[in-house]
Amino acid sequence: MQNLNTVILAIESSCDDTSCAVLKANMVLSNITASQKIHEQYGGVIPELASRDHQKNIVPVADAALKKAGLTLKDVNAVAVTRGPGLMGSLLVGLSFAKSLSLALNVPLIEVNHMQGHVLAHFIDEPDTVLPKPSFPFLCLTVSGGHTQLIKVKSALDFEILGETIDDAVGEAFDKAAKILGLPYPGGPLIDKYAQAGNPNAFEFAFTKVPGLDYSFSGIKTSFLYFIQNNIQKNPDFVKNNLNDICASYQHHLIRVLLKNAKRALKETGIKHFAIAGGVSANSELRKQVKALEKELGISTYIPKFEYCTDNAAMIGITAFYKCLEKQFSDLSITPLARMPV
Repeated sequence: MQNLNTVILAIESSCDDTSCAVLKANMVLSNITASQKIHEQYGGVIPELASRDHQKNIVPVADAALKKAGLTLKDVNAVAVTRGPGLMGSLLVGLSFAKSLSLALNVPLIEVNHMQGHVLAHFIDEPDTVLPKPSFPFLCLTVSGGHTQLIKVKSALDFEILGETIDDAVGEAFDKAAKILGLPYPGGPLIDKYAQAGNPNAFEFAFTKVPGLDYSFSGIKTSFLYFIQNNIQKNPDFVKNNLNDICASYQHHLIRVLLKNAKRALKETGIKHFAIAGGVSANSELRKQVKALEKELGISTYIPKFEYCTDNAAMIGITAFYKCLEKQFSDLSITPLARMPV
């Protein structure tokens, strides 16, 4: 296999997005994602419904990705797939499809850790576009609905976790607050939207003390719940009258908690390159505050393109490319892993 000409078909199905991408080496030729709207009426992802929709979507999404890339299955040299972490049923659909393709095409199968994919999304290139990339080693803050981690990235395949949440992830803290406010799912982007018209210093919320560089968001969520309940008792229209300020203050608080540990880690390690990754890295205020760190700390910062922040197959493909360089292939006996350490 000629690595620089390797065509990788990548599959991502860890939660409720069915995504397929085609890459030639580290160059993304297509990246197609089908999002599932059915979960909005339930206020969160229903695992059984998610896996059913993956079964409906995966063949047409893969076909669309190949067509957009101008290629066919005969051109594919390797199949990459998310093995975990994620929802077992959703992962099983993607993994079963990938294993079938690998067997039928007689090409290598490459398993990918979903969170590693988020980090390595920074190394994606596009036709006629060379995107900025961090230099090794760099510090990456991965923030999503299921994870919050500070990772020292020594090389493409060598990660060291410096800190992580001991309970809930920051993305879950956003979505739970949105639910408390009566906002529809997914609520995180709506908090970001309303916050842009609010005062980030209007209200204060609790901080949690955690040793080292770890995080905790459970207490912050509880503080937010009690804050809303207490104020509604005094004024039933409190949320309606103060929605923008509530969203701005809560978002500001969560980002301040995130970046406090990140700044500490940057100072302690002396690393001058800082990146963010994961679904919450699409948050406009977080992106703004990260860019502000360049002047404050004298560092370089890296933020993925919006389409590579949320779950997508391009990030699975780029990770597979680096594993392909090291000939890290998988056999057909692998099974999905709901939990899978970086």
